[in-house]
Amino acid sequence: MPGATSKVLKTQLLTAKAFAPYGEVIDRQQHTHFLINGGSTERYHQMACVDTGPEDGRAIISIFRKPVASHFPFRVEMMEQHPFGSQAFIPLKGKPFLILVAASAQAAEQGDLALFLSDGSQGINYAAGTWHHPLITLEDDDELLVVDRQGDRKNCNEIQLPDSSDIWVPAILIQGASLPS
Repeated sequence: MPGATSKVLKTQLLTAKAFAPYGEVIDRQQHTHFLINGGSTERYHQMACVDTGPEDGRAIISIFRKPVASHFPFRVEMMEQHPFGSQAFIPLKGKPFLILVAASAQAAEQGDLALFLSDGSQGINYAAGTWHHPLITLEDDDELLVVDRQGDRKNCNEIQLPDSSDIWVPAILIQGASLPS
């Protein structure tokens, strides 16, 4: 549990402007559309760009399933980054989730992190090289569509944060319900 000297992160709403240093927000509310297929379909065009990096990269689509929600509060112990390509997370079940990012490995180690809340209709696309925490879900049985890079080069680096960083993600309330602890 957080102590008197712990840093407890503040959650901010996910907006394109606030998230811009880390990547793109995938959100119909923040994009315009045009009609296709004889006017029967609204197309929200180019909401994010897939970056596959060096010549051996290609875009792949996966589904990440979290049968059990993250437990709160929790101490931030590690961060990861994908140096050669972007990584997008798009909620499939409309459930809110948290996004924890840092501008650099050094920033993460020093506790300079940003914590965002997706409302469940918003996805995100981490820019190549963005340091982030693995998926943080708020409800059991959540699924997100993931678009990222696959290639011959290792595309995932991890850092362990020092014990002295003592950074915590707090429990938050969503629609009046307490999160798992």
